[in-house]
Amino acid sequence: MSEAITGAVAALNDRIGGDFAGAAKFVIAGEGAILVGPGGVRAANDDAGADVTLTADLATFRAIFEGALSPTAAFMTGRLKVEGDMATALRLAGALA
Repeated sequence: MSEAITGAVAALNDRIGGDFAGAAKFVIAGEGAILVGPGGVRAANDDAGADVTLTADLATFRAIFEGALSPTAAFMTGRLKVEGDMATALRLAGALA
């Protein structure tokens, strides 16, 4: 597991904890994946199943996790790709706000 994934898991646990309904996967290009769900936040395989998958580069996710960039703005500018259930994506965006 890369340092970027370890840091992102810690940052997301601080912001979301284990209270997220549904399953969301963050795929960080060149680094790996993170799964957010009812059981908390953990590193995952790229092929782990989820209700929604969000894909971006490390800089974009870092800005989102630090609160410098909203997930909605990242999506609208093409920096974040979203595949799957948009309702879960919107709940996740709310949890990160």
